[in-house]
Amino acid sequence: FRIRIFGVNTAESINGEMNVLQFMDSLKFKTMPKDLSTEALKALWLAGSGDWEGAHAIAQDMPGVMGSWIHAYLHREEGDYWNAEYWYNRAGKPFPKCDVKDEFKILVKAGLAPLSEGFN
Repeated sequence: FRIRIFGVNTAESINGEMNVLQFMDSLKFKTMPKDLSTEALKALWLAGSGDWEGAHAIAQDMPGVMGSWIHAYLHREEGDYWNAEYWYNRAGKPFPKCDVKDEFKILVKAGLAPLSEGFN
């Protein structure tokens, strides 16, 4: 039995690294996994664990599209849509039509993608 979330096979690791299902399962624990190798994954883990402030502190210091996208997601999650719209624009992303839970999974997939492509 295999599950696919947004095109990623979550039942298998990607090049020995964490996969989407493993990432989502790790949110049950109080300690961040040591194998989160990027700031994006660390910010997403904190966000998924309910530490909005910690996630925001990382995201606001991240350069580039992923940092802006996570930043946008965080403001959308808190209901600050004006600020979220600003950060979606900075990321070059439209304001999502999906709910925040689905967007979180999309972000996790995007955060894991560089690992599967050898960009860690």
